[in-house]
Amino acid sequence: MLNTQNSVSRIWAPRGLVVLCFILFAAIVRILPHPWNFSPVGALALFSGAKLGRSWKALLFPLGALSCGDVFVGFYKLMPIVYASFAVSVLIGMAIRDRQTWKPISLGTLLGASQFFVVTNLGMWTFGNFYPRTLSGLIACFSNAVPYFGNTLAGDAFYATLLFGGYALLERWNPSLRPSGVAQFGG
Repeated sequence: MLNTQNSVSRIWAPRGLVVLCFILFAAIVRILPHPWNFSPVGALALFSGAKLGRSWKALLFPLGALSCGDVFVGFYKLMPIVYASFAVSVLIGMAIRDRQTWKPISLGTLLGASQFFVVTNLGMWTFGNFYPRTLSGLIACFSNAVPYFGNTLAGDAFYATLLFGGYALLERWNPSLRPSGVAQFGG
């Protein structure tokens, strides 16, 4: 049992360290100036769920990175809704964990950006003071948010490509980072 545990620790150490570095990179990029909603957080949540799986770390790392960024970006009323939405993106990443090829990653990216759009705009309509709580207010809320959805999807796609693609390159150069039995990005 001890030998198996040590083997897992030796494999996890470099793999976990690389994943953590990717997560820190995305957290730092989030606080740099960028177009509205073109940030790495959605891709980071997807990546974390896919790479760290059913572990508390898969949720802690992206939400921790998000909260560290919020120290610089600022706190806001809808934070719990935004954090819950990114937690859903972590779950989407967990769902594609064993199928990390371009199709599931693309679908996960689209699904993550779409649920973020729906969840956060429902939150804005429900808890914000910008729109009346009527059907026309809901339609106005979603209509006004459509341009931001384009940036969200573009940012998630760009950063998902960077994170998953960059990690796939590192796995190719260093096979010890590869978990056994998991499909690779290029397939």
